[in-house]
Amino acid sequence: MNSHTRSRHCLALDLKDDSELIARYEDFHREVWPDVVRHIRDHGVVDMEIYRLGTRLFMIIETDDAVYDADRMAEAALSNAAIQRWETLMWTFQAPTPWTPAGEKWVLMNRIFDLKQQ
Repeated sequence: MNSHTRSRHCLALDLKDDSELIARYEDFHREVWPDVVRHIRDHGVVDMEIYRLGTRLFMIIETDDAVYDADRMAEAALSNAAIQRWETLMWTFQAPTPWTPAGEKWVLMNRIFDLKQQ
């Protein structure tokens, strides 16, 4: 039985305001490249969902705290040719939010409400 603790992380990113690009972005996410899925899972992400409203994307990831390390995952991505090709391709569709630091893409959101704490 797996007794590892899990964490949820919510991130935001925008898409370029172009309906054709948005449709293509969604097409790519219907069948994400196997190397990308493997990279995600190998680094402790046990579940991931992406939602869209207009040009705003919202990603929820659930991680295995015994394995997941965002910095280590990002570092591993730099030396993975498939991940670099995917990220370069995705950047043709993506745009930083107004609050995204220069050079970054997905930005961690701050939780402001938790029903369990009420």
